[in-house]
Amino acid sequence: MNILLTRPLIDTEDLMGKFFSLGHKIIHIPTLKISTAKMDPVDAKKFDVFIFTSANAIRNLKLINSDKSKICFCVGSITEKIVRQAGYNTTIAAGGTVNALKNIILNSDQVDKKKSIAYFCGDNISSDLDIELKREGLQIEKIINYTSKKITDLNEENNKIIKNHPPDIIFIYSKRSAESFIDIVKKYALNGFMSESRVLCISEKVLSVLKSAGWKKLEVFEPGDEIIKLKVK
Repeated sequence: MNILLTRPLIDTEDLMGKFFSLGHKIIHIPTLKISTAKMDPVDAKKFDVFIFTSANAIRNLKLINSDKSKICFCVGSITEKIVRQAGYNTTIAAGGTVNALKNIILNSDQVDKKKSIAYFCGDNISSDLDIELKREGLQIEKIINYTSKKITDLNEENNKIIKNHPPDIIFIYSKRSAESFIDIVKKYALNGFMSESRVLCISEKVLSVLKSAGWKKLEVFEPGDEIIKLKVK
């Protein structure tokens, strides 16, 4: 099976290895470039709780007075793994969506209205988690510590691969990534080569972006279920 992955390499290496071991072929076309935001280091002493809605948020963390005992809420198990690798041991993971994360935070006995929360995220996010938590009376500060830039160029090798061996499955992990992917497909006139591809989207929001652009074979998947989805048609 030919599988097209759109995440940056650092986010998709483990999954690529798993697919390779199962005998699948990989087309890697990253649709976003992630960079550290220009900012001063954050004073960790100001906060009791950290929130991470992306592995990129922990990878681009710049702190002073770092304290690895902070309570860390993570959007899913993959982000939690990166947080733990960074040395934080008190972690709580949601089921892979921001809404699930919000509910876990609101129902946690680790959080109350007296605690100060730092929400680390990128410059383009699909939900206003900080605003929603403020409405519930929590003290939260959104800190943008990384940026994402669309990639709309395709190298000649991948262009040829898609035309000669179209992907059976395409994985899309964010609304912004979906927009970038659509731009690449239009720019290089690849629609006709991928009309039979199954496009797996990480959320209904992502699916709606692709549906609006005319894509037909769309499905939603849960993070971590990529291999399971290969077997389900």
